[in-house]
Parts: sequence; structure tokens; C-alpha cells
Amino acid sequence: MKIRFYQPADLETLKSITVEAFHGVSIDEGIEREYGLINGHDWKWRKAGHVEADARREPEGIFIAEVDGEIAGYISTWHDPEAGIGYIPNMAFAPQYRGQGMGRQLLEHALQHFRNLNLTLAKIETLEQNDVGYHLYTSLGFREIVKQVHFVAPLTSTTDNK
Repeated sequence: MKIRFYQPADLETLKSITVEAFHGVSIDEGIEREYGLINGHDWKWRKAGHVEADARREPEGIFIAEVDGEIAGYISTWHDPEAGIGYIPNMAFAPQYRGQGMGRQLLEHALQHFRNLNLTLAKIETLEQNDVGYHLYTSLGFREIVKQVHFVAPLTSTTDNK
């Protein structure tokens, strides 16, 4: 596996990998199960939009894992130097590259990136049902700080969003 910097031409592949990888562990997917499509868009569209936002926010903080010239996966990061915190909003791999230790290597690369920026803490989030992520993160020194509950309320009196 080779780790390289993100290039704008990678975006569509990263969006595709992300949507597939986040099936079953996406907050937006849970919202869709409850309320249906929102404004004509499904959870996959919203999740792909998160990757686009990562690329706009800090493209130099996105690292690509490549195997034989093919994108195997990626990790996105951004940082707040004043707060001293590095954030990891997304990490995903294509199915055929999962379970081979590449996620660990990519996450370690991101943590080193944060150290090089002289940050104090790294922050990553996952859903309760993401056992693989939970195991990986805690094995690299992340500690569970608090659990969060996401509430959603319709802003109409009917189920117009369905």
C-alpha cells in the first residue's frame, strides 16, 4: 500500500467508496429510515456531500491509500491549530481492501500528520454499531469520552418529507 495526497480527480471515487462503506453506520441513513427522502435526496447523496465538504475544507488533509495504482481507501482530516485538535471526519475502504490492516496504517499516518502540525489531540467519531471502528480506534489510543444521541424533528405538521 502506498499513501499519497488527495487530488481533485479522486473525488468521485472517494464518494463512491464512502457511500458503500457507510451503509449501516450512517446517521443520515437512520434519518431516511424514519422520514424517507428529504428534499428529494437520499442519505447517499448527503454522505457523498460530506466528502465534498472535506475536500473543500482542507484538501491537503486527505490521504489516499493506493494498491497497484488503484484507490483502496482514504482518510480525511482537518485541524484547528488554535484549539490544538485534529479532526477525522471520514475514513473508508473499498470492500476488497478491508480487514488487511490498511485502515490502521492510514489512521497512523493521519495521527503523524497531526503530530507534525504540533496538535495536542485527535478526535474521531463512530456509531455504536461500528464494532470494527471502535476496536481500531481504541487500539490506537483513542478513548471513549461520551456517547451522543442524535434527535431529528420534522419541521412540518405532516409527513411532507416522505
